[in-house]
Amino acid sequence: MKTKKNKSFFSPLGTGGTFKKKSLLLSMSVLVLIAIIFSAFKPVAKEPVKLGFIPLTDCSPIVMAKELGLFAKYGVEVIVTKETSWANVRDKILTGELDGAHCLYTMPFSVYTGVGGKAGDEMKIAMMLSVNGQAITLSKDFCGKVKFRQMNKVAPVVAAKLKAEKEVTFAKTFPGGTHDLWLRNWMSLCGVSQQTAKIITIPPPQMVANMKVGNMDGYCVGEPWGGVAVKQGIGFTQIATQDIWKDHPEKALVVNKKFSEERREDLKNVMKAILEACIWLDNPANRKKAAGIIGKTPYVNAPADVIEARLMGNYELGCDQGLQIYTDDYMLFHKKGMVNFPRKSYAIWAMAQYVRFGLLKEEPDYKAIADKLIMQDLYKEVATEMKVKIPDDDMKPFSLTMDKTVFNPLNPAEYLKIVKK
Repeated sequence: MKTKKNKSFFSPLGTGGTFKKKSLLLSMSVLVLIAIIFSAFKPVAKEPVKLGFIPLTDCSPIVMAKELGLFAKYGVEVIVTKETSWANVRDKILTGELDGAHCLYTMPFSVYTGVGGKAGDEMKIAMMLSVNGQAITLSKDFCGKVKFRQMNKVAPVVAAKLKAEKEVTFAKTFPGGTHDLWLRNWMSLCGVSQQTAKIITIPPPQMVANMKVGNMDGYCVGEPWGGVAVKQGIGFTQIATQDIWKDHPEKALVVNKKFSEERREDLKNVMKAILEACIWLDNPANRKKAAGIIGKTPYVNAPADVIEARLMGNYELGCDQGLQIYTDDYMLFHKKGMVNFPRKSYAIWAMAQYVRFGLLKEEPDYKAIADKLIMQDLYKEVATEMKVKIPDDDMKPFSLTMDKTVFNPLNPAEYLKIVKK
């Protein structure tokens, strides 16, 4: 009796159609496995970095970093968006809708201490963007009664307006913001009581329109809105903030806390691009080009000639006061590294002003807050890699140009005992 052979015993994959089918299945399995392995190592596309700005001349570092292709140069995709108000910028940074923004350098301290937001909310300062370039604008009612830098004439005119109209109103842009502090310092220098004048908050691009309809008697804001008021004949420049404090800190790159922690290299590349833009902007030969770009509708939406003039230090004052020329203390963005270093002493000074002017009832833990919110080590790392000089003047005593009261960041309490309220 013959035994029937089982062919599959000698050919594990079988023969004929069965063999071809199993070979095809094996090949497909191998291809799928290879695809899975390769997809595991394929880099995940990064989300673009979202940076906001307010329509002001000192948004130039972020705008020009975008326009000059510097973000792309450093390998980071950035979306730049125009925002409506500083409160809007604050909220979007805190929620992560924005990764960072052109911002008032004092905003993180105002928010954290509860002056301008929910106490304890953290916003981080990565670097400084600019110094100088803000102004106090007074309405036409003050024309001929108060002149440029004529501080001793302001209080009598304010007193007369209070008697006649019962109210005098000045505007700032954000509670505890830089414009708030420059305005209050100006009022103190002029001898105007902050209890007699009403201080309101208006977004920067809306200042001129509000003064035009009589909603305020004066305001403090960044350029070009001081220059625009002069051009439109609705007000005049009483003083520039660099007259109050030469080379005062102004705008900063402020970032979302989670973004700073989870995308550190992207933040460094953003900072490098902006730092290069700041260097480019400090070349006077580039300022005409910058003015033409940032004046466009997607950005500041203001006359390029006004932006350019004040960028170059040429201030038409208004009210037939002629031209004031600033030679070394107009708006600056780099100044060989002196501008961009985020100083903790300036943070402590700002918080001391909150106590001085009654915005805070008690002194905060100045140093702990400055240490928490200022990313000084990260800036030093970026500056070193870019061979940019790092100043060594932080935490040393200083005074303002007009107010000679010495401020020692190691002892704010002593300053508060003697400074004029």
